[in-house]
Amino acid sequence: MKTNKTQLSLGSNLFFWPRQDTCDFYQQMLEQPLDIIYLGEAVCSKRRELKTQEWIDLAKELAAGGKQVVLSTLALIEAESELKTLRRLCDNGELLVEANDMGAVQAMAERKLPFVSGSAINIYNAYTLQSLYKQGLQRWVMPVELSGETLADILTDAQKLGFADQIETEVFSYGYLPLAYSARCFTARAKNLPKDNCQFVCLDYPQGLPMTSQEDQSVFTINGIQTMSGQVYNLLPEVEEMKRIGVDIVRLSPQQEGMAEVIEQFRSVIDGESKQILAIPADAVNGYWYKDAGLVNTYAE
Repeated sequence: MKTNKTQLSLGSNLFFWPRQDTCDFYQQMLEQPLDIIYLGEAVCSKRRELKTQEWIDLAKELAAGGKQVVLSTLALIEAESELKTLRRLCDNGELLVEANDMGAVQAMAERKLPFVSGSAINIYNAYTLQSLYKQGLQRWVMPVELSGETLADILTDAQKLGFADQIETEVFSYGYLPLAYSARCFTARAKNLPKDNCQFVCLDYPQGLPMTSQEDQSVFTINGIQTMSGQVYNLLPEVEEMKRIGVDIVRLSPQQEGMAEVIEQFRSVIDGESKQILAIPADAVNGYWYKDAGLVNTYAE
């Protein structure tokens, strides 16, 4: 439901962590001032430290603790087994689902159930947004490559079309940006392993595998089949602007270390308890928000 208060969310963990680390992390997140927590495997179906039912059980446990919990689906579905998992998530009977590909959108629409569209769904204008709204979309996560200006235009057009007040808008605001997906596993390839026998090497890289240019610049982060930004995207100084143009939810992406501090920073700015942040760390980026190259830090220019 749309509220007048800007909410803070934690996206699904895009990395692959051991089971106990994952469970411990979410128990800690239960104590954090988060409004919404997304759970589930959105990157690779071979990551089975927690099985589908265990994700659902964990989600219900967190929901009982007072959080709104959303189950996330895979962003790239390639096999019947993955469709089976998708159907189980859609049929959970209790929790909202984040659809990260159009197959999940179709599955939720067929069930006449409301859903969240993830940032991997290519919504680039208000007409596409309206089409998905008619199929059951109640919240959308803006594609990460769009700018704040483009978002403002989309929301203005949605207002003119008469449905803006019926949906929530969420913006990926902190973390390594999910940029692209492939049928190939880059992490396995980096270790000279075939995808079918990857030996779960992603477990060795809890924050992904850094990829640098010949000039030693961080260009990308490799995360299994997913390509991410080389540096952390940070829109903390833009929170006030997001609130002004109509963003309902500010999303943070999980990281293994220092997550509580990040949450505290964003919560304080959202609630107006701290002064406006005027810059981001030198090794962070925010270029996409300003229609610039993604690896640009506009405050460092």
